[in-house]
Amino acid sequence: MNALVLGGNGFIGSHLVDKLLAEKYDVTVFDRNKELFRKPLKNVKYIFADFGNRKELSDALDGIDIVFHLISTTHPKTSNDDPVFDVTSNVVETLFLLNECVRKKISKIVYVSSGGVVYGNPQKLPIAESYISNPLCSYGITKLTIENYILLYKHLYGLNYSIVRPSNAYGERQNPISSQGVISVFIKNILDKKAINIWGDGSVVRDYVFVQDLVSGIFAASIENKSDIFNIGGGEGYSINDIVQLLKEITQVNFEIVYKSSRNFDVPKIYLDISKAQKILEWNPKISLKEGVKLTWSFLKSIYS
Repeated sequence: MNALVLGGNGFIGSHLVDKLLAEKYDVTVFDRNKELFRKPLKNVKYIFADFGNRKELSDALDGIDIVFHLISTTHPKTSNDDPVFDVTSNVVETLFLLNECVRKKISKIVYVSSGGVVYGNPQKLPIAESYISNPLCSYGITKLTIENYILLYKHLYGLNYSIVRPSNAYGERQNPISSQGVISVFIKNILDKKAINIWGDGSVVRDYVFVQDLVSGIFAASIENKSDIFNIGGGEGYSINDIVQLLKEITQVNFEIVYKSSRNFDVPKIYLDISKAQKILEWNPKISLKEGVKLTWSFLKSIYS
C-alpha cells in the first residue's frame, strides 16, 4: 500500500509515518519543512514543497493508494487575523487536492480535522459527531468547510474518505515553542524557569489524547470500509488548572503562574464523545493523561534540560 502523508514531518504526521511504516506501508511525506527532532528516515520518500505548489503536489500523488491530509497553514489563534489567507491557502488548495485525487483515482483520503473548534460552544457534553457545529474562529470554519467538500466529492465522484476529529493532541516530538500544545508549552516554560501563562482563570476544559493513541485511531479510521467521521480523544475533560496541578505533581517544580485576559475564541468547556470510534473502529485510548504527561516531560527534559 502506497501512502502519501501531507504534513508528515509535523508532530502528529511524524508519529503517523511511524505507524504506517510499522504496518508495512510504502510512505511518501509531503511537507515544506524537515522534522524538528529527527533526521529524515531512510525508508521514507520526502518531497519538500509548499501545499500551494500544485505541480509538486500533483506529481506526489502518482502511484498513491491513500492520502492522509494533515496540513493546515493556520491555527485558531492566527486564523482570525487573515481569514482570506486561511480560506485560500487551506480550502482552495484542498479543492485542488480533491480534484487530483478524483482524476488520479486515489482509493481513499483521510482528513485530520479538529474536534476542538469545529463544534463551537456545545449544547451538550460529551459532544458527538452528529451534533450541530458552530465554529467560533476562522480555523474551525475552514476545517468544517473542507469536511463538507470531502462529503460533496463522495457524493459527486465516489471519493472514499475518513474524517478524524481529534481532541488536543500532546506527547513526544510536539514543538514546545509554539502557540499550540498547552502541555508541551507549559513543560518548556518549566524547564526554562519561566512563568506559565494562562488565558482566563484556568477553568477552560478540554480533553487530551496522547499522540500515539491518536495515530492508532487515524489508522483504524483509514482501514474502515465505510466513509465516515470519527471523534478521537481521551474521553474525559480536564481544566487548565487540572493540568497545572498534574505538572506540579510530576515535575516537582514550584513554578510561577500568570493569569491573563480570556480569549474570545476559546470555548469554555468541550470534550468529545468517542463511543462511535470505540464501537465501529474498535479503538480505545490506552495512555492515561498522567502517564502521557510523564512521557512528554521525560522527552522534553532530555532535549532541553
